[in-house]
Amino acid sequence: MEIININDLKNIRIGQIENREAGKGVTVLISDKGMLAGLDVRGGGPASRDTQLLSPLTNTHPINAIILAGGSAFGLGAADGVMKYLEEKGIGYDTGFAKVPLVVQSDIYDLSVGRSDIRPDREMGYAAAEAAFSNTGFRSGNYGAGCGASVGKITGMDRAMKSGIGSYAVRIKEFEIGAISVVNALGDIYDHKNGQQIAGLLDVEGKKLCNTLEHMERSTEIIRNKFTGNTTLSIVITNAKFNKAQLCKIAGLAHDGYARSINPVHTSADGDSIYAVSTGDLEVDKDLAGTLAAEVVSEAILDAVKSAESAYGFPAWKDIL
Repeated sequence: MEIININDLKNIRIGQIENREAGKGVTVLISDKGMLAGLDVRGGGPASRDTQLLSPLTNTHPINAIILAGGSAFGLGAADGVMKYLEEKGIGYDTGFAKVPLVVQSDIYDLSVGRSDIRPDREMGYAAAEAAFSNTGFRSGNYGAGCGASVGKITGMDRAMKSGIGSYAVRIKEFEIGAISVVNALGDIYDHKNGQQIAGLLDVEGKKLCNTLEHMERSTEIIRNKFTGNTTLSIVITNAKFNKAQLCKIAGLAHDGYARSINPVHTSADGDSIYAVSTGDLEVDKDLAGTLAAEVVSEAILDAVKSAESAYGFPAWKDIL
């Protein structure tokens, strides 16, 4: 198995844009020819747009773009800008009267970082799509949808750490599979290879890591509002040929990567979601793809944390460990 760069995957374009002052950004994955996709949502608080298009019960039209963004539900307007750019490029489903770009989106809650009154919008979505066609490529860390990402927020933002967006991809013979992950979890982050905690809840001095689960176990008190900045989002990209039902299953298996690397995970205050997309015609066993999907997601989570830089008053992995 060979490790490759996410930018080496064929038949996709990745664009990113961010507003550093506001701590908000957009990452978009675009397929000129269209791509079949599936989705599995495990968190209790997703912010999403048109994701019903990915249900196996709906029409099998390929989609044109997947957007990951900040701003919670406010940031869903970024899809308008991506659609506008794709329409100008003549990309979309031909209805006979217009080509309608099929675009889905999921957002993280990062309103507690930077400025809450500036969110991804039509202009930012347009700029992200433009970046995708400019071949600027993917960057890990405080870029795109990872600009305002943070982790370890069970006690609020005072003891949180900075995270970001990351990627990881591998090749086995002709088969390629990779993942992009925006890590904005309520819980702590672990290296799945050795079980070591690498990010999450800090002590009251902000110097050392604490354990979120242990903190929760010390009290049975109900926390009334955990929505201080949560949700981990991923896109699994493969050059194999799968239908929507198979891709939904692969996305479900990829959630094992969340379980290995994030604890607690899939809480009522997280909107944890994973997309899986097919961009090629290679025949590959779906269980192999799903098992590897969990692996690349885990590695993308590590990349997101280790690539992040301290910002907005939150220390990063490299500052603590």
